[in-house]
Amino acid sequence: MRHRTLGDVRVSAIGLGAMPLSIEGRPDRARALATVHAALDAGVTLLDTADSYHLPGAEPGHNERLVARALAGYGGDTSHVLVATKGGRGRPGGGSADWTVNGDPRHLKRAAEASLRRLGVEAIGLYQLHKPDPAIPFEESVGALRDLLDEGKIRLAGLSNTDTDQIRRAHAILGDRLVSVQNRYSPAVRDSEPELRLAAELGLAFLPWSPLGGISRSSLDGPAEQPSDALGTFHRLALERGVSPQQLCLAWLLTRSPTVIPIPGASRPRSIRDSAAAADLSLTEKELSHLDEAVRRPR
Repeated sequence: MRHRTLGDVRVSAIGLGAMPLSIEGRPDRARALATVHAALDAGVTLLDTADSYHLPGAEPGHNERLVARALAGYGGDTSHVLVATKGGRGRPGGGSADWTVNGDPRHLKRAAEASLRRLGVEAIGLYQLHKPDPAIPFEESVGALRDLLDEGKIRLAGLSNTDTDQIRRAHAILGDRLVSVQNRYSPAVRDSEPELRLAAELGLAFLPWSPLGGISRSSLDGPAEQPSDALGTFHRLALERGVSPQQLCLAWLLTRSPTVIPIPGASRPRSIRDSAAAADLSLTEKELSHLDEAVRRPR
């Protein structure tokens, strides 16, 4: 497994987005724990969670407790594993689309302390503002991260779902203690290209969430119906290379910037094992040219 840096921490080039283990359609506990253990076995050392990863209207923190339980029961050394969590969103209602935002500094501090207890750690490795709250001045939300850093309750700070202006403003407040940006980015959704470039400029890790996009529909058991859009290029090249489209996609994402660390989700062990293998998949200049051209082509 190749590695990249997140602040002053060396982590695997591919992380695990643990959200699918706790939301709608989640696996049973045994399979969820086995999925995290498979990630660790494959060399994954970055686990991304959030206090809001749970069923709608259910008790917050299901995913954090699951990650903590998986680490405690792993049986191997997990001291090098970085657990990243997030605060500032909630799912209080009964609908799958009912996500709230709360960037009030008092809420963020309470949320971080609750995450500390659920994760069972002295300090959270990486704590991320899940989403800016339009009702709260952005600097106040970032100020909560600064206070948590000063108090030693979190070791590193990150942002999620932010634009370039917000990243620069947060960087001005936190300096080198701001280490990451987590935005949606994939071959099919590249709206965060400016944020990806700015992250590289500032030396921040860029963590694409939902990095597979439509490619995640691919079956590991064999090629599905070939898409006709740009994603079809990924499918065809993957077939030629004898790898899964999702593995090829993640390998391509790693070429976008030296600071990119994809965090694909998984709900079964074989999926994360396949994703983790992307860290060691090298693409030729010709292959990259074809893929780059495909994603630039109008959809």
